[in-house]
Amino acid sequence: MNKPCVLVVEDDVPIRRGIVDALRFEGYDCLEADNGDDGLTLAVRANCDLVLLDLVLPRRQGLDVLAQVRRDRPTLPVIILTARGGEDDRVQGLRLGADDYVVKPFSVRELLARVAAVLRRSPERPADIATIAIPNGTVDVARCEIRHADGERTALSERELALLCYLARNAGRAISRQELLAHVWGLNPDAIQTRTIDMHIVRLREKLRDDPADPAIVLTVRGKGYMFGCARSSP
Repeated sequence: MNKPCVLVVEDDVPIRRGIVDALRFEGYDCLEADNGDDGLTLAVRANCDLVLLDLVLPRRQGLDVLAQVRRDRPTLPVIILTARGGEDDRVQGLRLGADDYVVKPFSVRELLARVAAVLRRSPERPADIATIAIPNGTVDVARCEIRHADGERTALSERELALLCYLARNAGRAISRQELLAHVWGLNPDAIQTRTIDMHIVRLREKLRDDPADPAIVLTVRGKGYMFGCARSSP
């Protein structure tokens, strides 16, 4: 069984080396980056299982890296590293889809425990997908667009794509609004009342050319939520 590989994106050399040494001692493989651009490239292209992401980075800020990772590899686990007192950044990071956060200064034991906990949850996630097959077209996940059979292309917003990918990875299962709020928006469903999911579904159906009166792609499951009605998508 291959060892999990952790990508550490941290510009502070002593902190990065300390994290990498601790991870390797615990049996993890590691990749390193000292800036946001290199970190994003490795997160998207390298075969890593988890990212430890500092928020304050040269070239590209951590939150920008996180947003792009969530677009390109929506199921890749990310733990953000943040300075004490940065509550707004932590909240924004969680809303963008971070799996957890660790506040600096942190102990090695705490960091390793959080890494292990997130990795334990990650096998339950469906695999990343590259394309989503729909009637009369295909969704290109990397390009964030719908390629219709008539040759037209329709751009999707980051949130619309994340919503569609989550539904597609769980094809055939009714997904509640509460689950979508938690896993796509990164919000506590018990602490917020919102109709934003329904509005996103309306816009998504319009872009997919999915008849709202008789949808074939994004189905409404009365009393439960929404379900992706097409075949499972391609990895």
